Amino acid sequence: QVQLMESGGGLVQAGGSQILSCSAFGSIASIYTMGWYRQAPGKQRELVAMIIGGGKTNYGDSVKGRFTISRDNAKNTVYLQMNGLKPEDTAVYYCNFDVSTLYNGKLSRSTYWGQGTQLTVSS
Repeated sequence: QVQLMESGGGLVQAGGSQILSCSAFGSIASIYTMGWYRQAPGKQRELVAMIIGGGKTNYGDSVKGRFTISRDNAKNTVYLQMNGLKPEDTAVYYCNFDVSTLYNGKLSRSTYWGQGTQLTVSS
């Protein structure tokens, strides 16, 4: 089993910055992708940013140029630096890891989600 622990979020004024972090704990053999998703009230969960094993990054159109995803492989941690925040960025942010784990000598691949952290951007 893998557990994800998120930190960050909170209340931020429009135009401000915030950083989210998410660390994975468990018997991780490999990490394929690390990502951030968000879900606003009444809306579907959407991709914010993703970083793939080789380092390639993908961003949702609404955050390109404002948000930056990065990682610390040694700490199994992914970060989301958010600048130029807007009220429409208000949502619950979830981290997501696609990993393989080693248990009883067997590798298995699964996707794990963090518990979610609320970000509220005031106008």
